[in-house]
Amino acid sequence: MIAPTYAQKLTLIASVPLVLAVTAIAFVVALQARAVADREISTLEQQLLDAKKVELRNYVTQARNGFYFVYGSASPDDGAAKSQVAQILAAMIYGEEGQFFVYDYDGTALVSPRQTDRINRNFAGETDSDGTPVVDELIRIARSGGGYHTYMWPKPSTGEDAQMITYVTSFPSWQWAVGTGVFIDDVLASGAAARSDVQARVQRTFFYIGVITVTALLLVFGTGMLVNLRERRLADAKLKKLTQRVFDAQEEERGRVARELHDGISQILVGVRYALDNARRRLERGDARAAEPLAKGIDSLAQAIAEVRRISRDLRPSILDDLGLGPALKTLVEQFALRTGIQCRFDTVVFRNRLDDEAKIALYRIAQEALTNIERHARATEVIVDLRGHRQGATLSISDNGLGLAKTRSTAGGLGLRNMQERIEQLDGTLTMQTSAQGGTEITATVPLTHMLRPPPTALP
Repeated sequence: MIAPTYAQKLTLIASVPLVLAVTAIAFVVALQARAVADREISTLEQQLLDAKKVELRNYVTQARNGFYFVYGSASPDDGAAKSQVAQILAAMIYGEEGQFFVYDYDGTALVSPRQTDRINRNFAGETDSDGTPVVDELIRIARSGGGYHTYMWPKPSTGEDAQMITYVTSFPSWQWAVGTGVFIDDVLASGAAARSDVQARVQRTFFYIGVITVTALLLVFGTGMLVNLRERRLADAKLKKLTQRVFDAQEEERGRVARELHDGISQILVGVRYALDNARRRLERGDARAAEPLAKGIDSLAQAIAEVRRISRDLRPSILDDLGLGPALKTLVEQFALRTGIQCRFDTVVFRNRLDDEAKIALYRIAQEALTNIERHARATEVIVDLRGHRQGATLSISDNGLGLAKTRSTAGGLGLRNMQERIEQLDGTLTMQTSAQGGTEITATVPLTHMLRPPPTALP
């Protein structure tokens, strides 16, 4: 299984919210577009239907006004008047589908000019293809004063069922239901076409949003790759530089140890060998003074042992692990004062070995490096080392009354300061350098609270 890199994870984290946001926006846009379009199309359809209803009512009103002179003066049993009115209505056809129809209250078709096979037949109980009552409902609406009815009806021109809206009124004295209707399949087709067009526009919108999203993702991935390549080059350069610095530090440490071995232990051991050789020759001659060079050699050997212990302590002081940072720094300062003759003061609070190993080693090495710089470059006569624990962590402060910050930096060469800075950065701490109260240099190193160990639980009585 291939684990993603940090840059790939970052790119994924940046891409997922983008995809989710764009998807949410697309769905909201689609829902809003459909809702608005449905409202507009429904409103348009309703307006068209209302216009057709008004038109149908006007047709029926005009037709009634046209033969009212016959109907108004005729009696309920005037067959001639009924026949004359039926002929007038049968002749009133309009458009390709328009006609007037007449049913008596029993359901018999009296006028149907475009469907003459229905004349004089009773259609009480008739329903359309959807089961909606037709003739009975038309008669009921007419007897109640007139109104509209919608149902499925075969178109005379094609014979296929289509939706029709009808306005019907009554001739109460003759017990007639008179009306006319119009097919509204054109209105429904227009609405369906409009909805199909809206759906097509929504799909195009989704396509455009998808293209924009893919383009944005490609830009994100491309930018991420460029940033990744750039960061990798920078990381490689930093790693190479850091590796070289580690090599330089190792070589410097090896040189220091080699010099101390050559200048200290090697010369002492040569002296021991010379004393032992001198004692051997005196013993061979029977000289009673053989004990004198032997004693001197023993003293020199003791010095060599002490020097080996000092070098070992500098490399890794055992007191740091046994007693903690405070006692280790105190010993370091005392030995520094004894070796250099510089007046030193060490102040601290009881730490109880509360710092973790990384923090103890880092602060100890920073103190070593700072004291070395003071010895070599500061020309100081007084040094103060202070170690404190607080709520934010622990702080080590080393100040002197030497040449000052600018001159110390220029003469120290910067390698020791970089080593101190890198050590404290590994702990997510801070290192500052400023002018001390004595006019020299003050170095302050602070490690965060995360490097403080929890106190051991106290035993309950």
